[in-house]
Amino acid sequence: MGLTPELGLCSALMSEGSKPDERPFRVLGIQQIAVGALEKSDLRRFWVETLGLEVRGSYRDEAQNVDEDILVLGAGPHAVEIDLMQPIDPERSPRVHSPALNHVGLWIDDLGAAVRWLESAGVRFTPGGIQRGAAGHDVCFVHPKGNDEAPIGAQGVLVELVQAPPDVIAALEAVGG
Repeated sequence: MGLTPELGLCSALMSEGSKPDERPFRVLGIQQIAVGALEKSDLRRFWVETLGLEVRGSYRDEAQNVDEDILVLGAGPHAVEIDLMQPIDPERSPRVHSPALNHVGLWIDDLGAAVRWLESAGVRFTPGGIQRGAAGHDVCFVHPKGNDEAPIGAQGVLVELVQAPPDVIAALEAVGG
């Protein structure tokens, strides 16, 4: 089995003395899963009416071309957000409905440290840097694809890194996160 360029860079970084447990941050768990369609009503029929998930709020952002319903699965700091997204304009980017599994969000205990370390390791981020997300947490996105300047991408998946609030950090640490 051959190494991809991304794995080769990670291996080189690890061989230079950096070990995974020396990262200045931890991934604590899943914060959210975002799914998209041309019409939120189709998504709501499945996630809310059929599965019975609770609608916690909504969010609309012209610049991000998104109109979304924010659902919750579970309770307390262990709850996972499910975002049902439709584009405001299906012809504009970002195309929040394509692919249908738009992105996965991960709780991070120190987002600033994570971004600095990941950038130094060659991870590519989407434009915009750390910003306030729909649920009110600081977020940034790992690009699905690497490029010449930052060769490590998330291999076709958009990944949202989300600053975990203190209660989530404490709760996930209590269960071994």
